[in-house]
Amino acid sequence: MIRSELLQALARENPELRADDVERAVDTFFEEIAGSLADGGRVELRGFGAFSTREREARRGRNPRTGESVDVPQKRVPYFKAGKEMRARLNS
Repeated sequence: MIRSELLQALARENPELRADDVERAVDTFFEEIAGSLADGGRVELRGFGAFSTREREARRGRNPRTGESVDVPQKRVPYFKAGKEMRARLNS
């Protein structure tokens, strides 16, 4: 599912809401998750899963086009762990 399909599904299930209200709600939802992760927090949605970040150490990489070695700096990357109910639903 892509963002536009999500917006259409939410609008279909909530006909009392205008399309721009649905879009604003979805934008706010994603902005709050991203903001919390950027601040080093964790977002847990019961029954769905948890978003967090993980540290990646600096390392020596390789440019696949030229074969040249490059330094890859330390960084934080997003991580998602599916909740128990989600795993059960996927494997039923």
